[in-house]
Amino acid sequence: MRKVVFFDRDGTLIFDKIYLNDPQQIEYLPGVFEGLRHLRDAGFDFIVVTNQSGVPRGLVDANNLHEIHRVIRSDMAQNGIDILNFYSAPFLVESNHPMRKPNPGMILAGIGDFNVDCKSSWMVGDRQTDIEAGARAGLRSVFLKGTEDHDPSLTPKANWVAENFLEVCEFIIKQGDVSD
Repeated sequence: MRKVVFFDRDGTLIFDKIYLNDPQQIEYLPGVFEGLRHLRDAGFDFIVVTNQSGVPRGLVDANNLHEIHRVIRSDMAQNGIDILNFYSAPFLVESNHPMRKPNPGMILAGIGDFNVDCKSSWMVGDRQTDIEAGARAGLRSVFLKGTEDHDPSLTPKANWVAENFLEVCEFIIKQGDVSD
């Protein structure tokens, strides 16, 4: 079984450009490549799960969304990092679609498609909906500060709140493998 870190995309791996529709505007958060290499070296694989309500709103072209993910995959590969898959939920916020976070559909699809060990895997995101989706899928989670204020009164709670991407990775690695 694989141990996987599921990552939200915007505000977690790349800067949130609010309905990114142009692959040339991709900008990675500081420390992303270094942090992912550390996680890779600790035995983790990676899956990206991203809500994309801009598609049904007509703000993000579906072909551009695929190209954005192709460019990210290519940039990652050039830095020695493999992304197992990108799952996107092109549904409106109001839809409550099972694939749209906070619902766990994208994560559950990744768990099934890649034989993921939930006890050794994580969800990382910059919004409470990411943390909730991870909890519903049976994963531990890290909240990355930046996009949304972290509210410690909300449930479910993240296992850790990180100030930056490298701190996310360091925390996950320090937790070790649950089978140890």
